[in-house]
Amino acid sequence: MIIHLKESVSREDAAQLAEQIKAFHISKENQEVLITSSGMKELPSALDGKVLDFWVMDNDMQLAARKYKNTTREVTIGGVTIGGDSKNTVLIGGPCSVESEEQIESSAQLLTKLGLSVLRGGCYKPRTSPYSFQGLGYEGLMLLVKMREKYGHSIITEVRDATHVADVIEHSDVVQIGAKAMYDQGILRACAKIKKPVLLKRGFGTTLQEFVQAAEFILSGGNEQVILCERGIRTFEQKTRFTLDLCGVAYLQEYTNLPIVLDPSHAMGYAYGVTPLAKACTAMGIDGLIVETHPTPTKAKSDAAQQLTHEEFTALKEEVSKIASAVGYKIV
Repeated sequence: MIIHLKESVSREDAAQLAEQIKAFHISKENQEVLITSSGMKELPSALDGKVLDFWVMDNDMQLAARKYKNTTREVTIGGVTIGGDSKNTVLIGGPCSVESEEQIESSAQLLTKLGLSVLRGGCYKPRTSPYSFQGLGYEGLMLLVKMREKYGHSIITEVRDATHVADVIEHSDVVQIGAKAMYDQGILRACAKIKKPVLLKRGFGTTLQEFVQAAEFILSGGNEQVILCERGIRTFEQKTRFTLDLCGVAYLQEYTNLPIVLDPSHAMGYAYGVTPLAKACTAMGIDGLIVETHPTPTKAKSDAAQQLTHEEFTALKEEVSKIASAVGYKIV
């Protein structure tokens, strides 16, 4: 249940009421909000005369539900707004991993040439094998910061675990929580305390409800700038890396109020299928695409097979721009 209290209820009184009824308390500028488990179907007597409005929920997908907020939430990344009535599809590009200054600067220059403004690059890599390239860590993060200072791009990078979450929060413009960290409550709760966008990737064995409930950890802490990212789920199929769940995307668009970004690179796992998938995603009227591109993919230290050359990424941008226009959206 989500409960909006009357303006006459002070922040201090709202906090006491939250403790009394075992609820989360979010204090906004002009609104005190309490959130209880969806198991609560009737207002507690302790709230008599104090409630402005309330919503009884069927499950714990609450703050993210269209039943609560019918319009898609707006999220601003630098000078780009997605969600709301923006009709923008942000195209996020860059390599899987930051490998060197020359490499990441090449990607930054590509985005500038294409009129794009959000640069991705992994610094702390959650690899399946301990013998794979684990990323440059803080050094890579500082290279991203340098690119932002030089080219004006917003930067997005992934948190691998709680040991460096503070560094990523401090220096990135968008905090990415990867599929392998989606259940890490230390990361989720740290991101709940900030006021910058968080891109939450769906775990590859995660149901849609589990996915959205992970987002609720962030929302219930007061950070409303949450973006959902579908990146493919694990099925019986072995010819592609994962299976991009466009049915799930349709569900999220219908029942949640969060912007949705799709990652065709990780879903497909092979460069030849990334552009066709990106076109299909764009046709659904999504809020963003995150696509991996590398100046020389064959030399990439991680996920080489799925990264597009800069020429291929340029062609992808042209193709998805046409599709976006056809469904009333704009690639930004």
